[in-house]
Amino acid sequence: MITTDALLAITVVWGFVFIYAVMATMDFGAGFWSMIYINREKTNATNIANRYLSPTWEVTNVFIVAIVVALFSFFPGATFILGTVLLIPGSIILLLLAIRSGFLVFSHYSKGYEKALTYVSGISGFIIPAILLLVLPITHGGFIEVVNGSHQLQLDKLFTSPNAYAFSGFAITSTLFLSSLLLSDYSNVANEPEAYKVYRRDALILGPLSLVMGFLIMLTLRTEANWLYMNMMKYLPFLIGSVAMFMIAGGALFLPSQKDKRTLGRPRIAVVAVTIQYFLASYAYGRAHLPYMLYPDVSIQDGFTHPNTFHAVFITYIVGFLILFPGFFYFWRLFMKDKRYLKQNES
Repeated sequence: MITTDALLAITVVWGFVFIYAVMATMDFGAGFWSMIYINREKTNATNIANRYLSPTWEVTNVFIVAIVVALFSFFPGATFILGTVLLIPGSIILLLLAIRSGFLVFSHYSKGYEKALTYVSGISGFIIPAILLLVLPITHGGFIEVVNGSHQLQLDKLFTSPNAYAFSGFAITSTLFLSSLLLSDYSNVANEPEAYKVYRRDALILGPLSLVMGFLIMLTLRTEANWLYMNMMKYLPFLIGSVAMFMIAGGALFLPSQKDKRTLGRPRIAVVAVTIQYFLASYAYGRAHLPYMLYPDVSIQDGFTHPNTFHAVFITYIVGFLILFPGFFYFWRLFMKDKRYLKQNES
C-alpha cells in the first residue's frame, strides 16, 4: 500500500529527474556538436554550440544535486541499497562529469589547447548519457544478486543484456536529437542561417533513430522485464500520445519559417512538442515502475522516511523552488530571447 506522502515524494524526485534529463541531454549534446563542427568555421555551428554550452552547464548541475539530496531526504532506506548497487556506474559517471566540467572551464582560458579540451569534453559528454541511462535497466531486476545480505550488481549480466544496450542507444540518439533541435532553435533566434540548416538536418536524421531505439526498448523489455512491459501497456494512450507529439515535431520542421518563407522549419514548436513527447513517455514509464524503486526488493514505501521528516523537507523544497524558479525563468528568457545578449556573444 503506497501512502500519499510516499507518492508525492517520488513525484518530486521524478520531476527533478525529468528536468535534469532534458537539460542534461541538450547540454551533453552541445558539447558533442561543438567537437564535431570545430573545423567547419563557415557554418558557425561550433560557435553556436559553445554559446549555448557556456552558460548552461552550471545550471544543469544544480538539478543533479537536487536529485541526490531528494533521494537521501525522502528515501534513506532505499538510497543505501541503490548506492551499493550503483557504486561502480555512479563512480564512473561522477568521474566523467568532473573531467568534463574541468575541461569546459579550462577551454575558455587555455586558448592554445582549446581544440584538445573541446575533444575531451565532447567525448565525455557523449559517453555520460549512455552510462547514466544504464541505471534504469538495473532497477528492473535480474542484474542484482544478494550475497551475505548485501546487494551486488552482476556486471556480466548487465553487459550481455540487449535491453541495457537499447537504453544506452536511446540515451545517445536522444541526446544528439534534443541538442541538435534546441541548437537549431538557438541558431534561428541568433540569425545564423547556416548553423540553423546544419542542426535542422541533424535533427531530421537523429529524430527517427531515437524513435527506433524507443521501440527497441519496448521489444527488449517484453522479454527481460515483462512485469514492467505489461504495466506500461496500461498506459498505452500516453505512449501513443508521445509518438503523436514526435510526429508534430517532425512536421514543424517542414513548415515555412516565420522569418523567411523560403526557409523551412519552426524549431520552437518542435522543441516544445518533443519536450511534451518525452514527458508523456517518461510518465508512462514512471507510473508503470511503481511501487518499486528496485525490483523486486525495494518499494518506495519500504525506503520512505518518517512522515514528519518528509513534511518538513517538502515545505523546504517548495520554498526553495519558489525562490529559484523566477531566476531560472529569467535566465532562460535572457538566454533564448534577449537580442542584446545574443549580440554581445557574437561580438
